[in-house]
Amino acid sequence: MRQVSNNIGKVIFAGAGPGDPELLTVKALRWLNRADVIIADRLVSPDILREYTRTDAMIVPVGKQSNHSASTPQSVINRLLVEHALQGKLVVRLKGGDISIFSNILDELQTLTDHDIPYELVPGVTAALGAAAYAGIPLTARGYSAAVRFLTGYNPDTAGEEWYRDLAQTSDTLVFYMSSAPLDRLVDRLLQFGIAEDRWVAVIEQATTPLQRVTAWPVHAYPAAAGGNCYVSPALVIIGRVAALHADFRWLTNSNSDEGYFPQLLSAKKIALC
Repeated sequence: MRQVSNNIGKVIFAGAGPGDPELLTVKALRWLNRADVIIADRLVSPDILREYTRTDAMIVPVGKQSNHSASTPQSVINRLLVEHALQGKLVVRLKGGDISIFSNILDELQTLTDHDIPYELVPGVTAALGAAAYAGIPLTARGYSAAVRFLTGYNPDTAGEEWYRDLAQTSDTLVFYMSSAPLDRLVDRLLQFGIAEDRWVAVIEQATTPLQRVTAWPVHAYPAAAGGNCYVSPALVIIGRVAALHADFRWLTNSNSDEGYFPQLLSAKKIALC
């Protein structure tokens, strides 16, 4: 652990979990209770910021949202971390899910290192684990899958044929972040490269929140059954044999609401992404 000087504060990188505020770790909670400044992602439960922080703490929202011009630039987030830490404050950089899965933590760590600012890293429940558990889908299971891959298919047209061929032929469970909008194209490519008929695709919208909704189909039936669907952000996609287990082991009732659990950026009104 780095030593804190008398003049420089400290930054705590903490994962807030995928939505349910009770998935926050005890260690993250203790840091939030002490923090002078919380620099929070959009995908952080409002309940965490309302109930688990000091009343005099400064909460700085630095939301990012796909294809939205109001997203906070990474350079601004880096600058905020440095400015507040150099004022001697304890800063919690609160990220949705885990701190290191598909986040820009590397940029932020490098910025702090460049300025000799001490920090600690506190992991959180990443969206893949939270979404799968709340959907009743074991990511690995004997006879179904022995491995899991965390991926993003945000722009499926940029991936090469070998990538799709490998994904189509593997028995691993595939978990796609930030991939619900291009899901039709992603599934089409997997079908093109011969994905097995016993594979399913599950889409978990707003996982672990009161507005969670899970839908699942055999992957070969997806184009006819669900092609063109829009999903409420954030949405996680699970593809593999285990996705079929949702029907047997789901334990939460789907929400019928299309409302968003997480705050939107400025004037953003539409949260379903097509």
